[in-house]
Amino acid sequence: MILINKTLVDEKIANTHFSCDLVKCKGACCTMSGAYGAPVLEEEIQLMNEALSVAKTYLSEKSIEYIKEEGFVRKAGNDYFTVCIENRDCVFVYYENDIALCSLEKAFFDGKTNFRKPISCHLFPIRVGNFGGKYLYYEKIKECEPALISGERKNIKIYENVKEALIRSFGKDWYDEYVKKINEEK
Repeated sequence: MILINKTLVDEKIANTHFSCDLVKCKGACCTMSGAYGAPVLEEEIQLMNEALSVAKTYLSEKSIEYIKEEGFVRKAGNDYFTVCIENRDCVFVYYENDIALCSLEKAFFDGKTNFRKPISCHLFPIRVGNFGGKYLYYEKIKECEPALISGERKNIKIYENVKEALIRSFGKDWYDEYVKKINEEK
């Protein structure tokens, strides 16, 4: 474990090769089976709502109807999650050549909104736990096996693959300190 400013980081994040290979995984992280979609921070709900009208322009009629009827966020206990269609696709999924992609992120990259996507999606395959402080860990799933191979081939580790998300979530100084500690331990 590495401790950076009261955040514990699993060593697998520094040592595991990982680089998404959408051609092989087909965007599986956006279409995983389950009653709940991606974790959403309470402060992200309003940002998602503001981006919704633009994001809808990329969605299917089925997704738009589902959002109209079910909303786009569901609360379970004290936590929020994106709504899934039939316990599978996140309501923000659209398809391009059979690859599941995020309509929120598409709107962001098209310069139509300032909100990229929930931080939990941006950080994936890193998950954030809580032990009285934040704990970052690697969530290994079968659907991401092509990313392990791609990361090995490109020599990219998890923390490098999600650099932007780590900086977005924790700041550049935190990220630089994390990289410094990784390099000291080599």
